[in-house]
Formats: sequence, structure tokens, C-alpha cells
Amino acid sequence: MTETVRLTTAEALVRWLVAQKSELLDGSTAPLFPGVFGIFGHGNVLGLGVALHEHRDEIPTWRGQTEQGMALAAVAYARAMDRRQVMVATSSVGPGALNMVTAAGLAHANRLPILLLPGDTFTGRAPDPVLQQVEHFGDPTTSVNDAFRSVSRYFDRITRPEQLLSTLPQVARVLTDPADCGPVTLALPQDVQAEEYDFPVAMFAERVHRVPRPRPDVADLASAANLVREARRPLLVLGGGVRYSGAGAEAIAFAEQHHIPVVETVAGRTLVPHEHPLFGGALGIIGSSSANALALEADLVLAVGTRLQDFTTSSWTGFASDLRLITINAARFDAVKHAAHAVTGDAREALVELGSLLGDIHFDESWAARAAQLKRSWDDHVDIVRGGVGPEGVLTYATVTGIVNDASTPDDYVLSASGGMPGELHGGWRTGEVKHGTAATSGATMDLEYGFSCMGYEVVAPWGAAMAREQTHPNGIVTSIFGDGSYLMLNSEIYSAAFAGHPYVAVLCDNEGFAVIHRLQTSQGAAGFNNLLQDSRGPGASEDGVRVDFAAHAAALGAHVEVVPAGSSDADFRAAYTRARDAARAQRRPAVVTCVIAKATWTEAGAWWETGVPASLSGHESYTEAKQRQVRWLP
Repeated sequence: MTETVRLTTAEALVRWLVAQKSELLDGSTAPLFPGVFGIFGHGNVLGLGVALHEHRDEIPTWRGQTEQGMALAAVAYARAMDRRQVMVATSSVGPGALNMVTAAGLAHANRLPILLLPGDTFTGRAPDPVLQQVEHFGDPTTSVNDAFRSVSRYFDRITRPEQLLSTLPQVARVLTDPADCGPVTLALPQDVQAEEYDFPVAMFAERVHRVPRPRPDVADLASAANLVREARRPLLVLGGGVRYSGAGAEAIAFAEQHHIPVVETVAGRTLVPHEHPLFGGALGIIGSSSANALALEADLVLAVGTRLQDFTTSSWTGFASDLRLITINAARFDAVKHAAHAVTGDAREALVELGSLLGDIHFDESWAARAAQLKRSWDDHVDIVRGGVGPEGVLTYATVTGIVNDASTPDDYVLSASGGMPGELHGGWRTGEVKHGTAATSGATMDLEYGFSCMGYEVVAPWGAAMAREQTHPNGIVTSIFGDGSYLMLNSEIYSAAFAGHPYVAVLCDNEGFAVIHRLQTSQGAAGFNNLLQDSRGPGASEDGVRVDFAAHAAALGAHVEVVPAGSSDADFRAAYTRARDAARAQRRPAVVTCVIAKATWTEAGAWWETGVPASLSGHESYTEAKQRQVRWLP
């Protein structure tokens, strides 16, 4: 007879979470679920909350201030751990649950794992309608948690305790699957959380989950090798899948073996040292002119671990119309895009096997020399825009990025999202030494959330990233760089990090508004409207109008603060940033550096991005011209 133990649904779920382990990239083992971010209320406080408290020494619960913020921090943790560990986020029913939908969307777009446990309304319905319940006149089974269906890789509503027996293996599968990886939502009705059932004891035995490495189809790989042999100017594009596979070293070895220039996408950034002779730069509209020129000149692109979104392809104007495209991707959904020759499989194993098929094929030295020449020109440009203050007499985004870059070590980690700062980091960052395969993580040191472009992520993500990195890289520091617009959207988790004792540095660049969207607006001939504070409605728009004292605000949230006032030099910022790094480590709390930044001085890669431009605006002509260059179907 099967041995059982009588538990509540919530208790069984938490015991199962504790029993799950994960094999990290270096072969070591760690908890698959290292912790929970939780805000408790009507719907999760007594069932799940009690169970989590009973196991607080085995799976810690961290208190957030906003459900969206804590869930975003959970996603950043997973990225910092290369998807080998998964944080849990739980909320009450109703508005608490809905606040996490944005984070689920970000995780879904970026193929990142998170386990969401929103409370739900009673299945018994005796007290209906309950507090926070949204009633659907024609479907009483619907709750606000059904909003998660469109942004979840796997969704279930637990209406009976024994349903955990069949759904939990699927939960683990999705969260650790290289192709299906993404957010999982288990909606937990509060009465079911407290119901008891005789669960099999075997359900709580320790289990180690290893991310599989599916090998590619032999025929697909052979055809890919034939296409590569026919090329004269091949280009290797590295995406996030290379990072999550831990394939950075193998990708570089493949490029060296065949003398192929290599470029990086946003998600694949910092896998290749900047000074590597085959590195051509960062690809896409916020990348580098060098990588974009190589993409246009290439006759074959081998795209590994990338979903080829518009910021990578310059809205599909970044490649020649007769390009041959080979994709290597764990997800066939991504591999078949744009009629590419699809190779479905693990990035590391596919590159090794493809390299073996190609043997000693070695492409012409002039093509690699072209990559080096283009990158030198781009570096010269970045050196200029990094230098000192801008034409407005204040610091530039490039100068701030360069100073953070200069101070960073291979143990440090930098992140951003939305707005203009990702362009400065993606296009201008110079990766130093990369520690491939020497730790539990891939060696990547950057998190640019430009899959969902979620404002506010970069303000809360350093909390989650710092939690992860202090386990794997205790000598490093996480730095996030963002604008005042993002800060005002989602700053409360600075207090959460200060309260919990997780140090990082946040660089707050004050440009008085949503400056990058103002740039997009005015560059196409539209009037500046509702983006910069000076262009918005109300008396605060005047130069002496209402402004936020960011230093005082951040200090009130518990952060150490360094102020770099308007008119300061790059040396002033460098000194403030150094003090912030030291203070964050010493005081075990976030340190915020505030600086006034030039509104309109950006690092430009010269690529095109499609946005609808009305015929009444001056940008319509160039929009129409670019549409003619757009590749719609590859040969």
C-alpha cells in the first residue's frame, strides 16, 4: 500500500517546492525554488501563508511592497541564474493578483521562468460574491486570474487537492524546459488551499531537475553545414539561448575554428570579450554600426538562440534580401521564423556538432578583417560620445555608461530596461574578461530587458539580481542604470531591498521626463507632447514648476545616496559612483546615485525601427522608403 501523509493543499505544495533541486551550469546542485516573494491578503494569508511560515528555514519568504515589483524582481533573479533557479511570487485575490500580470507578460516575452501563485475566489461559492471578486454574468467559473492565461506558458486552477499530483510535474517541466520555459501560474482558491488530502509520501522525495540538451536532427544539421560551406561572408549571431545553454565558450571556439565574425543580440550580450579579434559588436537598432554593417554585407547568417525580434533585425531591414538564414534554437517555434533553415536543439551541442561536420573550413581573412575595421570605427565613435560632458553642459548617457563600464569587473553585473539607456549599454558596453564555465552561471554580466521593454523593471530588477549574484559572485556588485520616468513608476522595492539587506547601486539619470519617446516623437516631425515635463499640461511644466527631490526620496526609502548636481564633470560622477559601490557593500543596502543628464545626446547606431508614421509628418517619406527595403521572405 502506498504510504501517505495528510496535508492541506498549501502544505503539500510548499513541501513539494522544498524538495525540488536544480543542476546548475557547473554541475552543482541548488534549490530549484530558492525563495518566495509574497504579499499576503484575502486569498493567500492563511492557507499558503501558514504553510510558507512553517517552512521558512527551508524556503525563505521575502516581503515586497508591490505585487508587480516583487514579481519583476523574481524574473530578474531567474535571468541572473541563467534560468536554472526559479523564484515564486504569491499574492491575494483580485487587484494583488492582477498586479502580477505585467510581470508575467515580461517573463513570457523574454522566455524566463517564474512561478506565480495568486489567490483565487472560493470554489464552494457559499459567500459569493466575496471581497475583490469580479463577477462574470454568464460564467461563474471565471475570475481575474484568467487574465494570466494569455501570459502564461502553463496555467492551472487547483479546485481539488489531488490535482497537485498531476499538475506539479508539468509545472517543473515548463519551468526547466529550454523550449517552453516561461511563467507558470497556479491559481489557488482560498478554500482549496485549506482542504486536506492523503498525499503520497513519495511526492516529497528530493528530485534534481536537469535542463535537457536535445541534440539536433542529423539531416537538418547536415543541410545547415552544406549552406555554410556555400557561403563567402557568414556571420554568427549569438542570442539569449547561447547564454542559457552555457554555450559561450563553444560559440567563440566555433567562430575561431572557421574564422567567422560574431555579433551579439540584446539577450546574448557580454558573452564575447570586446577585444576578441572576431567580435563585430552589438546587433540591432540600439546596437553598433559595425555589427549592423556586417549583417547587411553577410550572405549567410547563423543565428543561435535568438527569436529575431525587431530590435535585432532592425524591423527586418538589417539583412540583405538574398540572405541565407540558418537558425539554431531549442524552440522550433523560434527556429522556423522567416523561412529560415531550422535546426532545433541545444545551442552548445548543435554548435559542437556543426563544427565537427564543417571540419577545417576556414573563411577568407578579409571578411574577419572587415569586421575588425568596422568595430574600430565604432569604438572611435563611442570614445568621442563618452568623453566628458555633452553640448548641454551636463553629463551624457554615454559618459555615465562608460564610467560604470570602466569600474566593472567580471564579477559585477549591469542591467537596464526600456527607454534610451539599453541602447547605451547594448551598443557602447565593452565586455572584459568572460568567465565561461567557471561558476554556476554562464559568465554573462548584463541583463537588458528589451523583449517587453517594461518601464520599472530596471528599478526593481537589481533587488532580485543582487539576491542571486551574492550567492554566485559575492565579490561583485549589481548596478542598474535608468531614468527618472522609470524611477517614478516603480521605486518602492528600493525600500524592500534596504529592509532585506541586499546591496546594489542604482544610477538615476534625471532628464525630466520620458526623453527617449520625446526623441522618437520629434524625430518624425511631431510636436513634443506629454513626454518631457516641460511639454506636459499643468503649472509644473514651467522651469520653476514642481520637481521631485530624488535624493531625498531615495534616502527616505532607506538607500545610501550620492548626488551629482547639474554642471558636474565626469570626474565628479566617477567619484560618486565609486563611493556608492563602497557604501552599498559596507552598509548592505542599495546606494542611489542621482545625476542630471543631457536630454537629447544619444549614441546612435544608424538603423531603422518601424513605427507607424502618418503622411502628415515629415518622417513619412523615410518611413515609406524603409518599408521598401524590408525583407518579408527569405530565399
